[in-house]
Amino acid sequence: MRLLPRLFMSAFALAAMLGSAHAQDTLYFSAIPDEDETRLAERFDKVADYLSEQLDVPVQFVPVKSYPAAVTAFRNDQVQLAWFGGLSGVQARLLVPEARAIAQGDEDQKFVSYFIANTDTGLTESADFPAAAKGMSFTFGAKTSTSGRLMPEFHIRQETGEAPEDFFDRVGFSGDHSQTLRLVASGAWQIGALNFAVYDQAVADGAPEIETAKVIWKTPPYPDYNWTIRGDVDARWGEGFADKVQAALIGMDDPDLLAAFPRTRFIAASNEDYAPIEKVGRELGLLE
Repeated sequence: MRLLPRLFMSAFALAAMLGSAHAQDTLYFSAIPDEDETRLAERFDKVADYLSEQLDVPVQFVPVKSYPAAVTAFRNDQVQLAWFGGLSGVQARLLVPEARAIAQGDEDQKFVSYFIANTDTGLTESADFPAAAKGMSFTFGAKTSTSGRLMPEFHIRQETGEAPEDFFDRVGFSGDHSQTLRLVASGAWQIGALNFAVYDQAVADGAPEIETAKVIWKTPPYPDYNWTIRGDVDARWGEGFADKVQAALIGMDDPDLLAAFPRTRFIAASNEDYAPIEKVGRELGLLE
């Protein structure tokens, strides 16, 4: 029986899955659930096929239900490779000795978050932080999202001198970027912060939400998403395997695969690239 490991399995089922994984030499990978689960599966099942062909080993995508679940799966060796956000990647590497970031999208060197507002607020786009948003309702994305929480909160504090809970009337967490867009567009929340790529894709797709949820401010750039691999993969799949995975990711040039992220290409990355994210994470108490 083919098993898909999930964090909500019983301990027995997890043990069975791990034993099966090692016996079949399957490389499992996951990704933070920053969008709808159906869309993620469509994206990453194709990536699994590509990696399997390039690496000459079975590769399987493992969906998880939350950002912390992706980190836990990586820590517990339920997955050996993961597409993380900046903060979740730092969290995972701190928990797994010798884990390293091996690739990032070209766009991830200078990522930005958009602050969007429902058109009924009367807020319009400006190069300056939207001080007129004081007293309105605001939603982040997932609690440990780099682009949906960490960097937006950092800039709220930096620009206003106040915690989000003090500057805004009400603060919440939508769970993912797509949901933030939907909630702001519907007026359930007046303002929200999300990954710029998700909003830009909604614009390209002509999504109806962009009619009532408009960009009002963009953060300064920061490093974000990354592919991170466990430090023990060479011992399991052979010397140089991590480098082979890195080469496969950097060599991914199929426009359909890249558009699924969406990224124009992948480039080499290192743990040191995410030192600024670790610093902010510690400042905000999101890292132990």
